Amino acid sequence: MNDTQNSTAKHPKGLYVLFFTEMWERFGYYLMLGIFSLYMLDSVDNGGMGFDMVKKSDIYGTYLGLVYLTPFLGGLLADRVFGFRKSIVAGGLLMAAGYLGLALPGEGAFYISLLLIILGNGFFKPNISTLVGNLYDDDKFRANKDAGYNIFYMGINIGAFVCNFVAAYMRINYGWGWAFGAAGVGMLIGVVIFLAGTKHVKHADVMKPVQKEDMSLGKIFSYVLLPVFICGIIGYVVPEKLFDHALLQTKQNDAFIFGCIPVLIFYGSLWTRASKEDKNPIGALLSVMFCVIIFWAVFHQNGDALTVWAKEHTDREMPEAVAAVAQKANMAQVVTYDPANTHGTYFENLPEAKRPEPGKSLLLFSTELYQSINPFWVVLLTPVVVGLWGFLRKRKAEPSTPAKIALGMLITGLSTLVMVAAVSSISMGDEKASSWWLIASYGVITFGELCLSPMGLSLVSKLSPPRLTALMMGGWFLSTAVGNKLSGMLSGLWEGFENKSNFFLMNFGLCIAATILLLVLLKWLRKVMAEKNIH
Repeated sequence: MNDTQNSTAKHPKGLYVLFFTEMWERFGYYLMLGIFSLYMLDSVDNGGMGFDMVKKSDIYGTYLGLVYLTPFLGGLLADRVFGFRKSIVAGGLLMAAGYLGLALPGEGAFYISLLLIILGNGFFKPNISTLVGNLYDDDKFRANKDAGYNIFYMGINIGAFVCNFVAAYMRINYGWGWAFGAAGVGMLIGVVIFLAGTKHVKHADVMKPVQKEDMSLGKIFSYVLLPVFICGIIGYVVPEKLFDHALLQTKQNDAFIFGCIPVLIFYGSLWTRASKEDKNPIGALLSVMFCVIIFWAVFHQNGDALTVWAKEHTDREMPEAVAAVAQKANMAQVVTYDPANTHGTYFENLPEAKRPEPGKSLLLFSTELYQSINPFWVVLLTPVVVGLWGFLRKRKAEPSTPAKIALGMLITGLSTLVMVAAVSSISMGDEKASSWWLIASYGVITFGELCLSPMGLSLVSKLSPPRLTALMMGGWFLSTAVGNKLSGMLSGLWEGFENKSNFFLMNFGLCIAATILLLVLLKWLRKVMAEKNIH
């Protein structure tokens, strides 16, 4: 009997297969991302890449942008050619190869490995999210779709929480290569789990017939993908030739933004060519996708600007009780005080009263462990958020999905004010801030994330025309791609702000502007959902 026919279950069995698959995939993804900036900044002699801050932020933003741009292609090919399950397996294997490749030395292996991860994520990410939504097409489960995405999202963050402890242990004890290798092993475990449980999701792997208004694959490759490469090359070469400098900080930024233009035009054409029935839902989704670019631009600074804050401006000394256990487990970062050589070290802005005697050491929390704060909050707060929506639903007071997204954007803005307070709490250059500021900021932004990110996935699943669901899921990740690239560009401004409070106030202003735009659209978005009999 098909598992969706279980009349007593609130969620289909396939959800838990996808939960654990995604948990292990995100284990690998966030393990790599948590050490990515640190690895690029570390010296070649120490096993790193030896890049400067500007090059590091440029590569970080470009990678994050491209890794969420390729879901457009992966979603399209899954919708039209391969189906969702084959695409997920292929994507997982490509990513595993990429993570394992990062363990190899040299810039050539570095860039080839990043390319494999970028392509793999394109096939994996939109299609596993689409399968989650398809599992809830049965009327018995339909009302629990938002909760299902929240549960799925918790799986993502269990993997993201655990991975940084593994990364710290492997890096401290064995080096960067072993840490990246652990990411590859995690991804392979996810593929095995998916293959073992595929019987519970195969009924949701259904390709819908192409409609007459849909562009053919040949035309998409000719009119969209080829122009992406052409526009990217134009962006890389032309602005510097015309103006003697890049328009957006670096040639890579220009190439990325120019390359996105044909894809953005393609999604716009989906709306202009859509049937009367599909036009409003597609327009609503594109409007929300545009707004949430700002969320990802602020949120993904956790791996760049906030990682720099944790490394350079946060008091990371372990309490004695924790240090004793961490040292036995080889999980502590050991730094030795040399008064004649403090520049660029942990001691540079540590007050004299907190410094040990010369030649003595401090035991620190490794910087990448701070990447586990956000997923810790997700795991902790997901039951709270799901319970809150359930409580309000019973009283017929649950906000609409677009209203939840607007609320999430507002709360994201408030999280940046916590960091403004963190900067104000110390004398920059002479003191380090308490770790509690980062913990608090991550707590606030996580609440906003839970209101926005899984609800965005749910909204795409609800409003997309069935034959375009994976393609529109790719559009959601395209907005993530642009936001991610913007996060690298914003983080690249970090060094230019003498008063770091102004950096976080800039982020606050962007979030408030996006919140206002969502509130303006809210009445129309609710109307579109009502027309589709969706709540």
